[in-house]
Amino acid sequence: MKITGLSHRQYQWPRRKPIRNGMFTYTDVTLSVVEIQTDAGITGLGLGGVNLTLFERFTPLLIGQDPFNVERLWHALWVPKLVGRRGTETRTISTLDLALWDIFGKATGQSVHRLLGGYAERIPVYIAGGYYEEGKGLRELAAEMEENVRMGARAVKMKIGGAPIREDVERVRVVREAVGPDVEVMVDANNAYPAHEAIRIAAQMEKYDIYWFEEPVGADDYAGCARVAQATTIPIATGENEYTRYGFRDLIQHQAASILNADANICGGVTEFRRIAALAAAHDIAIAPHGSQDIHIHLVTAIPNGLILEYYRDTVDPMWGKTFAEPLMLDADGMLAPPDRPGFGIELNEDALAEFRVS
Repeated sequence: MKITGLSHRQYQWPRRKPIRNGMFTYTDVTLSVVEIQTDAGITGLGLGGVNLTLFERFTPLLIGQDPFNVERLWHALWVPKLVGRRGTETRTISTLDLALWDIFGKATGQSVHRLLGGYAERIPVYIAGGYYEEGKGLRELAAEMEENVRMGARAVKMKIGGAPIREDVERVRVVREAVGPDVEVMVDANNAYPAHEAIRIAAQMEKYDIYWFEEPVGADDYAGCARVAQATTIPIATGENEYTRYGFRDLIQHQAASILNADANICGGVTEFRRIAALAAAHDIAIAPHGSQDIHIHLVTAIPNGLILEYYRDTVDPMWGKTFAEPLMLDADGMLAPPDRPGFGIELNEDALAEFRVS
């Protein structure tokens, strides 16, 4: 089998209201789609960020190659020179790598979950949300979290870092009371704090039995993250903005976190994600991937140190349940099983997406 062509398209749609975390405001949702065609009539689908200039540079490196040679192709693409070891170059490689693994699964009739080892048949889920929004007060925040629990979630995540510490601690209290003692609560600062402020708010949140404190400090402040981890009983999770095994090696060496939020759309695709997962397993560190549930349900259930899956609903994405032909839904236990379809088992709902295509 040989690669014969690559194509890219992009969709974008507005959120009902802009949502804000501790650092950024998001007004729209963007979906980038890469397709890799082969002479066997099999097309691989990759979802994620793509730099079009880099996409054009990478395309001739893939044409004529065997898509099964994922390791060889990954290393042929990852020559950090024009853009660098982090950022859009690695993100573009990530999306291409996802498409290659989709081909691998479709060609063999196996899901990516099975190809990678098929460790678990299902995994616990947490619903991510709790963003800051105009007109969203404590009552509305509590109502959102209560609805997450009614959907079956046994864990929820909320944002902090976008308000004064006293206000955010009050928001955490309200969420804990809304979901009760038997539902896990995660907090996510999205790199908003310097280490000394992260330590301050962690001390005030400990009494609310927080499952993890995510990205308390800047993504490159490994030493600061380690200081926060040493100062609190709340487990620290980080890594959604980390790239390749080398960045995660540095996080581990600094003892900066006990949970790693590797994102295959960012860190280097499936090929690099499995290296990161193995490195973490060698240090008895759990993986709780950040990002797309449709991609990461396969990856987190394939590894022995997979902890929990992030899940987005319509509070984050108004096209939730409409983007794909077969959306993933929680079971009665608040868990999710990987689809047993070849590759990632993703089929775009082209009719619903058509009006949002921008390129």
